[in-house]
Amino acid sequence: MSVFNRRRRSTRDLSTPRYGDRFGSYYDPEGFGRFSERIAHTIGTARFLVIQTVVVAFWITWNTLGPESLRFDTTSLILLNLVFSTQAAYAAPLILLAETRQADRDRAEANEDRRRGADVKADLDYLAREMASLRMRVVDSDDLARVEAKLDRLLAIKEPAETREDGAPA
Repeated sequence: MSVFNRRRRSTRDLSTPRYGDRFGSYYDPEGFGRFSERIAHTIGTARFLVIQTVVVAFWITWNTLGPESLRFDTTSLILLNLVFSTQAAYAAPLILLAETRQADRDRAEANEDRRRGADVKADLDYLAREMASLRMRVVDSDDLARVEAKLDRLLAIKEPAETREDGAPA
């Protein structure tokens, strides 16, 4: 298959990635996914919210009450708004990517649990059939009478040993 046919096929079939890199660069999707999970995990903590609140409070206080020559956001906190907009623009897709990866892991874990459950059920079914066949074999033979007789003898031997002459159990 020629390169042209492979590239042409992959543009029609969106379930497979294109062959080769487009601009001579490569990025690791797993590495980027791990990075997005770390960002989502950090942004979703109380520590991050407290630090962000302190920084914003300092920012607003400094740029409204600080010396005019040292203020860095003088035009009614437009730079602060830009920082929050940029943070939101990057945080939302990263959080969604992290959630997607978590959903994929959950789905794989559920599939593994179902597979293990089916294996356990098959093992239990096998053991139940084996027990049933053993019961049928014991009931159909004279072994049942011998087993009952042995149990009776063992119980008879055990009962006198349990009670001593002083009345204390053994």
